[in-house]
Amino acid sequence: MERLLSVVVSVYNEEEVLEQFYREASQVLAGIPWDYELLFVNDGSVDGSPQILNRLAERDGRVKVIHFSRNFGHEAAMIAGLDHSNGDGMVCMDADLQHPPACIPQIVEKFEEGYQVINMVRTRNESAGWLKNLTSAAFYKLINVLSDVHFEDNASDFFAVSRKVAEVLRTNYRERVRFLRGYVQNVGFKRTTIEYEARARAAGHSKYSIRKLIRFSVNTIVCFSNLPLKLGIYAGLFAALLGCVVLLYTLFTRGGAPSGYATIVVLNCFMFAVLFLIVGIIGEYIAILFTELKDRPIYLIEDTKNMTEN
Repeated sequence: MERLLSVVVSVYNEEEVLEQFYREASQVLAGIPWDYELLFVNDGSVDGSPQILNRLAERDGRVKVIHFSRNFGHEAAMIAGLDHSNGDGMVCMDADLQHPPACIPQIVEKFEEGYQVINMVRTRNESAGWLKNLTSAAFYKLINVLSDVHFEDNASDFFAVSRKVAEVLRTNYRERVRFLRGYVQNVGFKRTTIEYEARARAAGHSKYSIRKLIRFSVNTIVCFSNLPLKLGIYAGLFAALLGCVVLLYTLFTRGGAPSGYATIVVLNCFMFAVLFLIVGIIGEYIAILFTELKDRPIYLIEDTKNMTEN
């Protein structure tokens, strides 16, 4: 029986590039030894993307489309794609062509070699600019220090998993605040990496603002590390040590007592800064717990095209 590859594509306001992505991906997929399906997840696009996707689905029965009722975010789109894929292997990628479809044959080869998790690691991303590349590298260094899970440097939302791994993600990793590429690296199973060079965006612009990237980074750290909660202990020890130093300084300079006013002010400012930092970190963890306790759906589907039941 011929094996099936599901290619899950997250789409948000990509009307300028969808036709080009479809042409390139279809050409590559036609040359692989597996059958395939192209599953586009429209994450509440407000441009012409929904109409273009519907036309593609009408022309090609292998094209399947899920339309969200609103924008739920890139992570939700990828989860929905995995939830509704039928493949023996599944590839998650973006529609902007920064994730090159030309890598798909390599992914299929790795599946045939028995690998169940395939991480795609960027070697270059010229379109991102030096600042984004620098902050991305710093983020992976930081999360690897804070977390017990080791993350591949420059791993991206371009990855592939087997049906077995997808089933694990469907049933056991259903957090509302999530880091899917982290879960993929955390599930175990036989895994490998493929390096690729990120292409420039074929059209449009990145949908991740600085604010969204910061929010995403904070959520990732909170999801995979409880070390920030322990900062209170370390801050308390440091403050106690600092207090001993100030005590010794005061004892040896009793003759000039009025000069200690500046020391008291500085110490008070420092201690309140540490206090509010710890309270803020605890607040982030409580916010995550509150979101999970509400147990709201990760996404809502408004309409589908060419979809069949798993």
